[in-house]
Amino acid sequence: MISLLEIRNAVALNGRTDARSLSYQFSAPLPMVEAMLKQLVAMGKLEEVDTSSCLSGGCKQCPETQKCGSKIYQLPVKN
Repeated sequence: MISLLEIRNAVALNGRTDARSLSYQFSAPLPMVEAMLKQLVAMGKLEEVDTSSCLSGGCKQCPETQKCGSKIYQLPVKN
């Protein structure tokens, strides 16, 4: 069984990632990984990335439009 620390470390190593990728990486059920990510966000260990803005200026022009609907996570940005 995976731990919160393993999920957090995997996000740190990947830079940014989503629940589906982590679920595949750890061979863990997607709902469990999503719950763990939600807990890490609540604890302040991860943050959800705002995917509403795209580097190309809009998702209509983005070649990866399928990924825009998923939640992406990263380590918190320190100010």
